[in-house]
Amino acid sequence: MRNIWVISDTHFQHSNILTFKDSDGKPVRAFDSVEHMDETMVDNWNSVVQPGDKVYHLGDVFFGNKDTFKTLWKRLNGQKRLILGNHDDAKFFAKHELVAKIDVWRMFPEFGLLLTHVPVHESTLGEGRFKDTKMVNVHGHIHTNPSPTPNHRCVCVEQINFTPINIEELRIK
Repeated sequence: MRNIWVISDTHFQHSNILTFKDSDGKPVRAFDSVEHMDETMVDNWNSVVQPGDKVYHLGDVFFGNKDTFKTLWKRLNGQKRLILGNHDDAKFFAKHELVAKIDVWRMFPEFGLLLTHVPVHESTLGEGRFKDTKMVNVHGHIHTNPSPTPNHRCVCVEQINFTPINIEELRIK
């Protein structure tokens, strides 16, 4: 397997997310505390990601104290790359050199994948620039909601057991 991992919507330090419910009224994240949630995600991340691996975080990384976050973030294995989410501060990540690269999207034609934060319209996956290649949109943003089509795959932590997923598992076979 390639040493490229993907994850989205960790929302580190976001205590209010523990109060969110899904459409059935169940907690979106069933943790005792924000510290429990953060430590579980750190442990899960480091259980699969090795120090030399690449990790694409598809946005909405954290909500909270920036200094506390920087300490937590540095505990995570791998070379991190950020696909900006709607709650991310690109200047903060760049200024503190917390990621190797920041993009709004990343295409992996060799895998047939387009990485974004928000699901893109399906016409983008087979029109214009991508018309000769069938693409799957790997995205975050929607948490526990289903992806809009079979050509979309959500990697929000709630849908991948709070653990980064290897890019080989997402690719078009």
